[in-house]
Amino acid sequence: MSIDRAAAHAGYRWCRHLARGHYENFPVASWLLPPALRNPVAAIYAFARSADDLADEHQIAADTRLRRLEAMGDALDALAEGRPPAVPLYQALADTVARHRLPLQPFHDLLSAFRQDVTQSRYRDFGELMDYCRRSANPVGRLLLHLQGYHDARDLAHADAICSALQLINFLQDIAPDYRQRGRIYLPADEMARFGVGEADIAECRNSAAVQALIRFQIQRCARLLRAGSPLGTRLNGRFALELRAIVLGGSRILEKLYRQEDVYSRPRLDRRDRLAIAWGALRQGFA
Repeated sequence: MSIDRAAAHAGYRWCRHLARGHYENFPVASWLLPPALRNPVAAIYAFARSADDLADEHQIAADTRLRRLEAMGDALDALAEGRPPAVPLYQALADTVARHRLPLQPFHDLLSAFRQDVTQSRYRDFGELMDYCRRSANPVGRLLLHLQGYHDARDLAHADAICSALQLINFLQDIAPDYRQRGRIYLPADEMARFGVGEADIAECRNSAAVQALIRFQIQRCARLLRAGSPLGTRLNGRFALELRAIVLGGSRILEKLYRQEDVYSRPRLDRRDRLAIAWGALRQGFA
């Protein structure tokens, strides 16, 4: 594939700007990453973020959103054939894919999940929700491992656990806006019924004992999943491992805040003290 270096450079600049412009509790292409990885990570994030935002554009008709997501898949196919569209995102992505020999299936998996967001707003059980996470979150972790040349099955499984946990944490942070703005509930319906929680509780943001028990059950499961993947941060090396440990510690801190707060619909924020503690914890784990 012939890469236009000037176009790729401009594309990376656009991707970095997009990454910085979205609030996240979890760092994206942060200073902890090796400098050589910041552009590729920004390109991967920009693709996922663009597709996710498109799926969430509820003022646009569902069939139009689906067509545009299909067009993103077509753009990936064109990229694979050496004909990336002349837009910043795909110029940067083409350079990243070529330099790091990234597989394109994870990108297609992401699109599959975001198309599902357009057509599905409820989940029967945890297994169905985890299948969504397998396509909406896990591909990103697998792509990041590919950037570093890690292909071990155990590493991939640990990355999947971390990414699924982070996706579920984001759901728990956004229960109210997901329902009000997008009409979605990312809580397993069978577990809602088991705890005696109905859709009306979510619609009215009730902080009943039943709702709090349901959410704490979800938090505890997320914490177990995050811990299951955490050994990856000590198995890998260098600043990439440092970034990974920081992300895991950040997820854990968010879960702690979610568990302690009385309003389960309030989105917790990581302040400067939290971020310093996370950075120090990530450094300290590296010397353990």
